[in-house]
Amino acid sequence: MPTIHASAIVDDGAQLGAGTHVWHFAHVCAGARIGDGCSLGQGVYVGNDVRIGRNVKIQNHVSVYDAVTLEDDVFCGPSMVFTNVHNPRAAVPRKNEYRATLVKRGATLGANCTVVCGTTIGRYAFVGAGAVVSRDVADFALVVGVPARRIGWVSRHGERLVFAAGVNGEAVCRATGERYRLRDGVCALLDEEPA
Repeated sequence: MPTIHASAIVDDGAQLGAGTHVWHFAHVCAGARIGDGCSLGQGVYVGNDVRIGRNVKIQNHVSVYDAVTLEDDVFCGPSMVFTNVHNPRAAVPRKNEYRATLVKRGATLGANCTVVCGTTIGRYAFVGAGAVVSRDVADFALVVGVPARRIGWVSRHGERLVFAAGVNGEAVCRATGERYRLRDGVCALLDEEPA
């Protein structure tokens, strides 16, 4: 069973997985689908056309708008921002122009970052605090700045990877011992179990 704080609003029809916690003043719309073991912090809003996987942590004051999908194990830092319309105008209705945003498994979105609609954040990518993501982010990439740019690579554990040969080569996560290969701008975990 999910746990829902008395001040939260969960509209009839919303699906919340076992062990999911919805905290103070959150609002989950009727069409939302949320997996097991998630945490929705204070003031979180989840729209109708939103899919959230298992073990997703959404910190305080994040709005997950329609057309956003968060796969398993995603972390959304405090006050980070999603958008769903590329060129909003108050006087021009554009609900039929939403652009889908996909955040893949294990990615971290740092506090106060902005993810512009229509982008995909790769598996286990790490978006630094305050960054503005306006284009796709590769698996395991570490991106920072405005606009966000890749400055390195991180492991599934969130540790910075150092590749011996610089551009291409192999690296080891110092926390887990997992091995990674960087080749032609693509970082991959070696011996990864099938999904």
